[in-house]
Amino acid sequence: MKNILVLMAFVFGITAFANSCEKAVKSKESFSEREKKEEMENKNLKEVYFAGGCFWGTEHFFQQIRGVVSTEVGYANGNKKNPTYEEVISHTTGFAETVKVKYDPEQVDLKLLIDLYFKTIDPTSKDQQGNDRGDQYRTGIYSTDKETEAIIKSEVEKLAKNYKKPVLVETIPLKNFYSAEAYHQDYLEKNPGGYCHIEPGLFEMAKNANPPKAVKYQKQDKKTLKSKLTSEQYSVTQENATERPFENEYWDETREGIYVDITTGEPLFVSTDKFESGCGWPSFSKPITQKLIEEKKDGSAGMERIEVRSKTGDAHLGHVFDDGPKDKGGLRYCINSASLKFVPKAEMKAKGYGDYISLLDKK
Repeated sequence: MKNILVLMAFVFGITAFANSCEKAVKSKESFSEREKKEEMENKNLKEVYFAGGCFWGTEHFFQQIRGVVSTEVGYANGNKKNPTYEEVISHTTGFAETVKVKYDPEQVDLKLLIDLYFKTIDPTSKDQQGNDRGDQYRTGIYSTDKETEAIIKSEVEKLAKNYKKPVLVETIPLKNFYSAEAYHQDYLEKNPGGYCHIEPGLFEMAKNANPPKAVKYQKQDKKTLKSKLTSEQYSVTQENATERPFENEYWDETREGIYVDITTGEPLFVSTDKFESGCGWPSFSKPITQKLIEEKKDGSAGMERIEVRSKTGDAHLGHVFDDGPKDKGGLRYCINSASLKFVPKAEMKAKGYGDYISLLDKK
């Protein structure tokens, strides 16, 4: 079915496709850049590869699950380099349509991801899911490390006990994976009415399958903080030190996202309220709410200033001044980067800050 749709799109949309080639290339490059940033910002992310029929639906399904940080559709475990879609559907390259899933194991368990995946497939069907037929639609879960492989094999063995027919889900290590063409990426997000072999109600089920746990932010003791913070983060938050201007992590950060207390994880500021003040430290026009911070008179360094501290964590954040933009309220919360942890918008849902995404809407 999907092959017919793609062929029709090719016949009737070849001109539009040609005009969009440059945009497609740029889209693919930006996706790669985003992946690199994710890896730099979160070394604890893990990955697993799911083949479950048409990758349009399988990708969209995993995108609904809290804890999944990013997805990418592509071709796995074939016998040539850099295959095209046309080569894959020719049944000569041995590739399976596959979704690369990066997830945060602190937010979602691999066993849950596998269990949810099982709900989208017929595990006893050979080279067919829904209306799609061909070896590229075979099912499989592919791993890149021994620990993940062991979990996959165990879960598939448990599943097999529920069937009289043989379960045909492949449980082999990933041999290779090549990213699919740009127009395949996030296909159902860009084309909500597009073809999908997965029953629509399963998307809603996936969205609710891993609800966030109630978060209670708590102040940490000094010993714990010393073990988890860098020396600069500790001296700034616990000893009221000040980091160097223009040589700190977030003074020139421009991405959308949320800034949380480095000591507790509690949200404090959003990028929508951040502005360039020229002072060399992150500057915000206001906190998310005044209830999150405490302001105190500070007579240190021979100056009269207003110190800003996080209320729950009692961490020193910086100072507030009245020389901010008038159209933003006139205040400038001058905050040390070392007091903050930045969570990019793309990761907010997975890391438990989904309720704050609406604050990022442009004002």
